[in-house]
Amino acid sequence: MKDQKLLIDGKSLSLEKIELFLNEKTIVGLTKESVEKINKSRRLIDKWVETGEVIYGVTTGFGEFANVNISKEDLCKLQENLIISHSTGVGTPLPPYIVKIMMLLRVNALAQGHSGIRIETLEHLIFMINNNIIPVIPSQGSVGSSGDLAPLSHLVLAMIGKGKVQVIENVYSDEAVKTKVVTAKSVFKKLGVKEVKLQAKEGLALINGTQMMTAFASLVCIRAKKLNKLADLSGAMTHEALRATDKAYDLRLHNLRPHEGQIDTAKNMLSLIKKSEIRKSHLKNDTRVQDSYSMRCIPQIHGASRDAINYVCSKVETELNSVTDNPLIFPDTEEHLEGGNFHGQPMALVMDFIGIALSELANVAERRIERLVNGSLSGLPRFLTKKGGLNSGFMIAQYTAASLVSENKVLAHPASVDSIPTSANQEDHNSMGSISARHAFDILRNVESVIAIELLVASQGIDFHKPLKCGLGTGAAFSKIRNHVKFLDEDRILYEDINKLIELVRNGEILKEVETAVNLK
Repeated sequence: MKDQKLLIDGKSLSLEKIELFLNEKTIVGLTKESVEKINKSRRLIDKWVETGEVIYGVTTGFGEFANVNISKEDLCKLQENLIISHSTGVGTPLPPYIVKIMMLLRVNALAQGHSGIRIETLEHLIFMINNNIIPVIPSQGSVGSSGDLAPLSHLVLAMIGKGKVQVIENVYSDEAVKTKVVTAKSVFKKLGVKEVKLQAKEGLALINGTQMMTAFASLVCIRAKKLNKLADLSGAMTHEALRATDKAYDLRLHNLRPHEGQIDTAKNMLSLIKKSEIRKSHLKNDTRVQDSYSMRCIPQIHGASRDAINYVCSKVETELNSVTDNPLIFPDTEEHLEGGNFHGQPMALVMDFIGIALSELANVAERRIERLVNGSLSGLPRFLTKKGGLNSGFMIAQYTAASLVSENKVLAHPASVDSIPTSANQEDHNSMGSISARHAFDILRNVESVIAIELLVASQGIDFHKPLKCGLGTGAAFSKIRNHVKFLDEDRILYEDINKLIELVRNGEILKEVETAVNLK
């Protein structure tokens, strides 16, 4: 396959491009326009250094030390000390794919030419991206004040040859975390390149920003959009297994409450169960007036989450193409402005929001799983096993879903409502956006697991309606699932079945199969 080229200009990065960047062999470069802007900005920094201009973080200390002037001969040491002193992260390392997105986002933020970085420093970071030299960055330690200071400092620590890295070909693989950790200095020596020697302003330009939380936010958004469709699918498969009524998806209802997400979800449900023999078999003489909320209100519940996810994604794409360091340089007017574009609040709030929206998808999915395994509610064999008592069937699969849902309720508590002052009260309101983003990612993974369990359990329920077939979309999903996991005739290790379904959810195979059969919103 031919390498993809991704030219960075600071203004046109998108979630779609980030997904391709992760999954395809992509060579990153800068546009000619960006190179010119970066060089123009750097020339101004050099001029100000020569004339002794007082600029925060360039000729002064940082944070509470903003009133301490730094001599010209110490300006480079100031930037190196900044990186060394700010590399204070703790906890397990970030996933390599999150770090690689961070690196890309940092390049994009600097590409607009308002940060004063040298082109050779930025090209070194691009070299690391293109050669899959991924810094090892602890996951904890950011309060989202001047952005993600500690995580980004660990990134730059690798650039200056003082940090640790992993050289990883496929960063999105679970095997990536098993790659050997080595010193950045040894990798640079092997490849014949020198580590970066930071000049005035450069350390600050590289670490002031929201790139860790936005990296998580990007990946959460990419996967959440697909997960919303998969939740519709798992709900539709449960609809088939429970022989539910489709009256609640009639678009005449939803047009009277015209939330876009609600209408799109109703359309998805109708498309997924279209031509279902199971549904057709009980259109006549069905005495049930209406189904439970977890079935009847799928458009309203999933739709509200869909609208929330779409809103969050729009805010994340704005952040992708934002300049988030401080101070910012305006070469055309030869000005520098001290401000707060690094503050994580825009990402903190939306990551809390998407965490809540995703949690709700799992909440209602777990209720549907309960109805599937509860014989008094489903009309199916108890716990979906033919020999109940001797076999437990899917009894404990529901426990697992319940556990994940309960865990999400804790994780969904908004981190953004907290703030602890830092830097001797100079930074007296912090967003906690990195915590919001990490929690949102954990929630996402839990929801993927709950949806996978619903798909597994619903498939078992559908089997009890044979020889009747389910709909176009649900049928495509059912066939795909049965290609990987067979009917549970008697108890076996469900852990293995669940993990197969989780893999099919995360690698997109089920969704791809369904979307060849029906169009989903």
